[in-house]
Amino acid sequence: MKLSSPTKVLLMNENSALSEKVRTALASSGDDLFELEEVAQLSEGLERLRRDNAKVAAILLNPFLPDSQGIATVKSLLYVAANVPILILGEEDQEALAVEAVECGAQDYLLPNHIDRYSLPRALRNAVERKSIEDALYVEKDRALVTLNSIGDAVLCTDLSGKIIFLNLVAEALTGWKRDEALGKPLAEVFVIIDGETRQPAADPLKKAIEQNRAVSIASNSLLLRRGGGEATIEDSSAPIHDRSGAVIGAVIVFHDVSVARAMTIEMTYAAHHDAVTALPNRLLLNDRISHAITTAQRHKQKFAVMFVDLDHFKSINDSLGHAVGDKLLQAVAKRLQASVRASDTVGRHGGDEFIVLLPEIEEENDSEISAKKILAALSEPFLFDDVTLQITATIGISIYPRDGKDANSLIQNADLAMYEAKENGRDQVHFFSDEMKLQAIERQFVESGLRRALEQNEFLLYYQPKVNLKSGKITGAEALIRWQEPHRGLLLPDQFIRVAENRGLIIPIGRWVLHEVCRQARLWELTSGVVLPISINVSEAELRDTDFIQGVRAALAETGLTPRSIQFELTEGILLKDLRTSIAVLNELKLMGIHMAVDDFGTGYSSLSYLHQFAINVLKIDKSFVHLLTADPRNSTLICAIIAMAKGLKYRVIAEGVETETQRDFLQKQGCEEGQGYLFSKPLPAAEFRELIHK
Repeated sequence: MKLSSPTKVLLMNENSALSEKVRTALASSGDDLFELEEVAQLSEGLERLRRDNAKVAAILLNPFLPDSQGIATVKSLLYVAANVPILILGEEDQEALAVEAVECGAQDYLLPNHIDRYSLPRALRNAVERKSIEDALYVEKDRALVTLNSIGDAVLCTDLSGKIIFLNLVAEALTGWKRDEALGKPLAEVFVIIDGETRQPAADPLKKAIEQNRAVSIASNSLLLRRGGGEATIEDSSAPIHDRSGAVIGAVIVFHDVSVARAMTIEMTYAAHHDAVTALPNRLLLNDRISHAITTAQRHKQKFAVMFVDLDHFKSINDSLGHAVGDKLLQAVAKRLQASVRASDTVGRHGGDEFIVLLPEIEEENDSEISAKKILAALSEPFLFDDVTLQITATIGISIYPRDGKDANSLIQNADLAMYEAKENGRDQVHFFSDEMKLQAIERQFVESGLRRALEQNEFLLYYQPKVNLKSGKITGAEALIRWQEPHRGLLLPDQFIRVAENRGLIIPIGRWVLHEVCRQARLWELTSGVVLPISINVSEAELRDTDFIQGVRAALAETGLTPRSIQFELTEGILLKDLRTSIAVLNELKLMGIHMAVDDFGTGYSSLSYLHQFAINVLKIDKSFVHLLTADPRNSTLICAIIAMAKGLKYRVIAEGVETETQRDFLQKQGCEEGQGYLFSKPLPAAEFRELIHK
């Protein structure tokens, strides 16, 4: 290899003959270009190198200088210019010194017979090249070491015999071994791994990699035992190391601590399959458990039960006492449910106040009913939370595999339908699924979707049934009754859709429409006919509890210009008594506005007059069922007489519903009932026909 640019060489020598010989050899070296700089003393050379040794490619040194002799000269020079290759120029009898100098750090030595045009340039060229290669290797090695110490993985290397030859910083931290202590130690002493389940020693991954001459991994549940105590879950990859010929000369293992990640995975998996409030299995895990039960039941030709448990009136607890108490109640319910079933059964939270109980092994369907009644009994016991005592009930629907469904979704859905049917029949009871329930569910879905459309497309209309003075026969007011002009089924009565509206949260927007339409129609009659009659509007429980109810009433009156005395609200006993505080507050607010209130269907609920003085009411409406039985059962006559007498004593007006015969009318009038409502006077009429009836 020829040097392409001049190579600066520092000659440190006081022997003029030797210096001449060097200059001559380099000057006649052919294509190799050398730039020679000479100093005669060690101090001069050291000064030169301290000033700028970067431009000096090599040093030719005669170790015997005026100010320094022998090996001390070499050591002084190495101290200042350790990065510059040094070639010793020695005499024949100084070969031992030259060898010692090389051992101290000099790169080579030249005897007098080697200082010629061929040997000297070659020696300099080799020294420069060797130093360049050494520097490059050092940089590469340093870069590799920095890289290995910077990565997040631990790296450990062994030779062919399994002894440690390298650890990076992460490996030191994970194993607890410092590199200097670990070098030369057997792998099994430094890298101690065991099976996480059996706690038995795990197979040596490096030995396996060397034997099979391929990359291998340890078992996923392996634990690394740290020196000095502690352990970590690790994942690793081991591979053999080859030389240039392809022969295996050792192995490397790359591993990292997955303890936190594994714990997080376990936690996330648990969270994905369990309810955050109750820690019960959630829908995802419930579906998996039911699917597994289906597989087992198919194999053994068995049946099992799915129970849908719904807490009655849980929303009112949440609304009145807050979600914190609601969550405590859900947690307590979860514990009682688990305590009420077998260890092999599954209790899960389906959402809200709904729970699912899977009974995977039942002999007879009756077994599931026994379990369900046991649950109802457990939940009926009082719940105590600090200074709050709660008493609740639940409703349960049951589906049976394979009769009621072949998959998890069908079984849950059908148990839900059975629960819904149980609620329709009074709550706090158990119902099994039947095919008729599915037809009813389809009907409810049809009605629900139709109601949403009816609100958007204005398919509702109001009929008006007059209230009549029993003595004079004059119309004293009317009750507004909603109808639904369904495009395919024609005119539908409230019994065909109101319950669905209540259960699906549609009763509030429907109630707002009724209120506004009554105010609009009543105002229209006042303006066009001079007719001023109070119109009664039925109010549902959801409307009365709605925080926007009062504001909605004010808005309807303001928008239509109707006076408050022109409308009257009717509520049942049950609605008023469910939340006394709210009922009293709302009724007082309405009274201040000038609106009259009536208790509808009186006698069918709690049938107690003791609470009436608490409410701002003006009217009692005797339920039609009592009126219809006036002549059939004398006890009904006695009851009606008592209601009328007590109502009069409390200064309430009394209206009898369902008056259909003159005999009923005459009896009621004789007892002092002022008004009546029923088919004897008129059936409910559309607005136009009711207007004509008024004029007649």
